[in-house]
Amino acid sequence: MVVEVNGLAKRVDNGGEPLTIVHDISFAVAAGETVAIVGASGSGKSTLLGLLAGLDLPTSGSVRLAGEDIGRLDEDARAVLRGRLLGFVFQTFQLLPSLNALENVMLPLELAGTANARREAEYWLERVGLAHRLRNYPRHLSGGEQQRVALARAFAPGPRLILADEPTGNLDAVTGHQVIELMFAINAERGTTLILVTHDEEIAARCARRLRMHAGELEEIR
Repeated sequence: MVVEVNGLAKRVDNGGEPLTIVHDISFAVAAGETVAIVGASGSGKSTLLGLLAGLDLPTSGSVRLAGEDIGRLDEDARAVLRGRLLGFVFQTFQLLPSLNALENVMLPLELAGTANARREAEYWLERVGLAHRLRNYPRHLSGGEQQRVALARAFAPGPRLILADEPTGNLDAVTGHQVIELMFAINAERGTTLILVTHDEEIAARCARRLRMHAGELEEIR
C-alpha cells in the first residue's frame, strides 16, 4: 500500500471549545489507484490532504506513506520523505514568482539530486504543451498555463503519489477540463497513485474510487 490511514483524527481549539475537523478515519490506497475525495466546503477535505502529506500532524491515529509512519518523523525527515514520494498540485498553483517556468520545474529535480535537471524540466514543460514558455515568469502566464507548469513540477521527479487539492478551482470550465485531461493522461502513463480533492462530481467520477467527507467523517461511495 502506498497510503495507510488508521484511526486518524484532528481536533483544534475553537475559542476554548474543541472542534473535531477529522474524525476517526481509516482507509488504504494501493499503488496506481486513483481516488477522489469529495464533500462540501468545510467538510475537512483539505485538512485530510494536509495530514496525508505530513504538512499537519493528527491529534491521534497514524498515516503511513510507503510503509513509513510519518508521525514518527521529525519535520526535516517528513520534508525529505515528501521530496522523495510526493508531488503536489494546488488550487492556487503555488509557483515561485521569482523563478521562471523552467526554474520552477527544475527546483524539485535539483533538490532530489537529479542529473540533467534542466533537460528533464524542458522535457516536462514540452509534455504539458509549454515548450514556448520556458522563460516566462508566473505573472506572465495565464491560470491554465500556471497549472500546467505545476503539473510538470509535480510529475517531473517521478513521485509515487500525487496529491491534488481542487486543481481546477481557479480555472474556467474549458481550461479546467484541459488541465484535468492532461493530469489523468500523465498519471496513467506513469502509473502514479493519485488522491484528488474536488467538489466537481464529474472529475471525481474519473477516479476508480470515490470517498465522501461529511462533518469530518469519511465514507466510500459505492
